[in-house]
Amino acid sequence: MKNKVVLITGSAKGIGKAIAKELAKNGYDIVINYLHSKQEALSLQKELIASCGVDVLAIQADVSSVEQVDAMVSEIEEKMGGVDVLVNNAAIDLSNLFHLKTSEEFQQTMNVNVVGAFNCAKRVSHHMMEREYGRIINISSTNGMNTYYPMSIDYDVSKAALNALTHDLAMQWGPYIHVNAIAPGFIGTESELDGYDEEFLKQECEKILVERYGKPEEVAYLVKFLISEEADYINNTIIRIDGGQKGSC
Repeated sequence: MKNKVVLITGSAKGIGKAIAKELAKNGYDIVINYLHSKQEALSLQKELIASCGVDVLAIQADVSSVEQVDAMVSEIEEKMGGVDVLVNNAAIDLSNLFHLKTSEEFQQTMNVNVVGAFNCAKRVSHHMMEREYGRIINISSTNGMNTYYPMSIDYDVSKAALNALTHDLAMQWGPYIHVNAIAPGFIGTESELDGYDEEFLKQECEKILVERYGKPEEVAYLVKFLISEEADYINNTIIRIDGGQKGSC
């Protein structure tokens, strides 16, 4: 029986990398998408092939570009047969003081975080609808629900928009393609922890009921469940994974 093929955007590092490793370990063929992190992507590809024995592609593409997304998915279709599961994880966060924010930065964030997810979902839907099966997981954030900072206004707005996109796409493609979103809170990726001192991290963790930040692997476990047969009745929803975050954090 052929393995399902999973495309994970922005998966050379962080949460995307953790998702790729967890799904490969469970017998999914993986497509690692990256834009700038070529060495990390190739290293992860080599690791997954050696340790999990699954097929793995690493493809560079800017998800905000329709042409590059089309070329990426066409390559996947040629080499692996098509995308069965899409995880829209690619995102940027250009946090800065509000008065220094520019409309160009705002637009760039929306293009990657929202338009990119739309581009990928629309392109892979062709194969999914032909097969009458597909799973799409959008990696959102509690920043789009109840955690807001003027410094990250463009990121916050993009994640709220991604939640709306999730609902609309689920309505468009039901019953065949299930579209859900995961909204992580404070997840301890390298980029998230970089530059924070221990006292700041302690204060932030005190705002979370479980009194710690999350692990990328914990997000990966939730993705694994949502694309499994056990989650077949879950569709058109946003699932928080934030340790019981108490308001803005």
